[in-house]
Amino acid sequence: MSFGRLEKPRGNQPMSDINVTPLVDVMLVLLVIFIITAPLMTSQLALELPKSAEPVAEKSQEPEAFVSINIDAQGQVYWDQEPVDAAGLRERLKQVALKNPATELQLRADTNVPYGRVVQLIGMAQAVGLSRMGFVADPVTGDPLPGETRKP
Repeated sequence: MSFGRLEKPRGNQPMSDINVTPLVDVMLVLLVIFIITAPLMTSQLALELPKSAEPVAEKSQEPEAFVSINIDAQGQVYWDQEPVDAAGLRERLKQVALKNPATELQLRADTNVPYGRVVQLIGMAQAVGLSRMGFVADPVTGDPLPGETRKP
């Protein structure tokens, strides 16, 4: 018989592996929260946009041409620097559309022209078959807008 010491139980050993279960649980909860809240974070402005009663005509692909239409601060419409009334404008737009439906309208509107007036003109052009619009603006000069910074 041999005599020796009895093995003493060592007790709890420190855990050398990381328990990832709580980490996975937290990540899944965060994922669900982001999936639910992401669509809510997109901001949408409630705007009452002007309506155009004119139906949209068919589009055509032909060589480029353009016509300049100007609207001054009083709402007067000019066709290539010549004043024109609504009936005359509609007739000229029809003639241009019959000649070349791919003609681009280059619209220059004064800053004080109501947006609804511009939309009416666009609707009139679309009704006769013109669908290409170009909005012409002057380069920015003068004082910056609120919250805008400009380089000197």
